[in-house]
Amino acid sequence: MNAVILCAGFATRMYPLTRDFPKPLLPVAGRPVLDYLLDQLIECAGISAVHLVSNARFYDHICRWRDDHLAQETYGALSIEIYDDGAKDNDHRLGASADLALALKIIGVPDKILVSGGDNIYRFALAPLWRRFLQGNEHRIVALVEEQKDILRRTGVLEFGADERVIRLYEKPEKPPSHWVCPPLYFFQPSVWGELEQFLNSSANHDAPGHFIEYLCRESTVMGFKLRERRLDIGSIETYHQADEELGGHNT
Repeated sequence: MNAVILCAGFATRMYPLTRDFPKPLLPVAGRPVLDYLLDQLIECAGISAVHLVSNARFYDHICRWRDDHLAQETYGALSIEIYDDGAKDNDHRLGASADLALALKIIGVPDKILVSGGDNIYRFALAPLWRRFLQGNEHRIVALVEEQKDILRRTGVLEFGADERVIRLYEKPEKPPSHWVCPPLYFFQPSVWGELEQFLNSSANHDAPGHFIEYLCRESTVMGFKLRERRLDIGSIETYHQADEELGGHNT
């Protein structure tokens, strides 16, 4: 089985740090952000390959990161593939949903799959969630508690029905319907191959991945993992320094 990491954003809000360097490789406590995610993925039983989608500007950076790990055999037999989506600047970005479609097309054979953004450090274990996902037939997404209204208005907020079913995702709502937010961490059933294609053909909102999740909640069954743990979102220079400080770094 496979994991896909979406790393093709240009992180313009974090200039000048990310003008010439990819956000997923910024050092947090001395290690690239991506390393924390790979540490978790090797613990997920059955995942034998990780596919990273980069933009054209930072493709060589991420390939060098991969090659360094291969040379050191950091992740054993785990295959790490890198794809260039062709975008050279923020104005010509494909968007997260189109980047995911690119990876799925290359992978080819529909199967259960884990998808994550490349700019989050999860402070909870992915392996138990992956095991629970494998036991069911529904798509799964993660729901984390967020109490700050200003943050809720800047992210995807979930509305739940009965039995942990996600009724709807609201992307950057002015009036958040709950305190449950959805980080870019998804567990998809094989049907996502066709569902993503249908979404891309019917919607112009290919950028934020939450738009696809909102569509998926209408067209399929999406369940949530409600967690009380946290994630470190490297979304701004401020949160980057906070993450580095929390994990014992000295980038401030």
